[in-house]
Amino acid sequence: MSNQLMILLAVLLFPGGVFALVLGLALKGADRRVAARLQSRVGPPLLQPFFDIIKLGFKRTLVPEVASETVFLYAPLIGVISMVLAAALVPITAVYTPAPAIGNLLVLLYLLMIPGVVLMIAGSASGSPYGAIGFSREMAMMIAYEGPLVLIAAAVAIRTGVGMGGTVSFSLSDIIAYQQTHGSFLLDPVMWPALAAFCFFYPANIGIVPFDIPEAETEVLEGPLLEYSGPTLALFKIMSALKKVVVLNLGIALFLPFAPENWLLALVVWLVKMLVLMLVGVTALRVAIGRMRIDQAFIFFLKWPLLLAVASLAVVVVV
Repeated sequence: MSNQLMILLAVLLFPGGVFALVLGLALKGADRRVAARLQSRVGPPLLQPFFDIIKLGFKRTLVPEVASETVFLYAPLIGVISMVLAAALVPITAVYTPAPAIGNLLVLLYLLMIPGVVLMIAGSASGSPYGAIGFSREMAMMIAYEGPLVLIAAAVAIRTGVGMGGTVSFSLSDIIAYQQTHGSFLLDPVMWPALAAFCFFYPANIGIVPFDIPEAETEVLEGPLLEYSGPTLALFKIMSALKKVVVLNLGIALFLPFAPENWLLALVVWLVKMLVLMLVGVTALRVAIGRMRIDQAFIFFLKWPLLLAVASLAVVVVV
């Protein structure tokens, strides 16, 4: 099988494409169900996110008269494509290793920025004042959390590169291979500040309470998504589901990639880790904490996650 065909299958079927979408919607269903039980509610069925996508697919897409129609319609499609590509970049230990041409951490960081940019473009293209407010909030959030993520990636890359006898390695395959030989970064005290910073980062990047400020229903009526309906709104929900898988899998690859050698057992272990990260870092957090104001979230990220990421990078360079 040619390398190009393998890359195409990875993007469209596994671990990206169909597999990532089904997993992302399933995780969202589990999140909603468990959150409801924690709040003493029955909650929706586990398959409710799938039903929502199907329902939206049969509805009409209404374009506001004041909207920029081309940008309004194509923005969510760009977001979905970026996350489909990103899902194929992150390795799954003992199950899937991306081709060297695409398995690069820097490329993944660029792709992870696209959904936020798409939300800002969609909000401004809709012509809605709530969309414009959502645009400004999303931009502030991205400025706050993208800095720590870049520093986390740099700390991991330096730790891996130096440990392998080089300088810096942004190859996700190398990062996992190094941890398989020398132990997980989860157990490396030098990397604990970076791990803590990532634990703050991933709920914000996924956009859940308390960091769902750009789409706060009670304040800006879903902000950038207010004017979207039908298939275009379904695309945003698909983008969100894919992004959950990418961000959670990135955390596993960077800090806890350990897995048995048998590929089927390794896949089961990986799915369990995804579920645990989702329920602990997303579901429990949004149930326990109320939404922050945009100024609170901005100051929080520039204070704690950024300081932790800087400390981790400094320690890695010195050690």
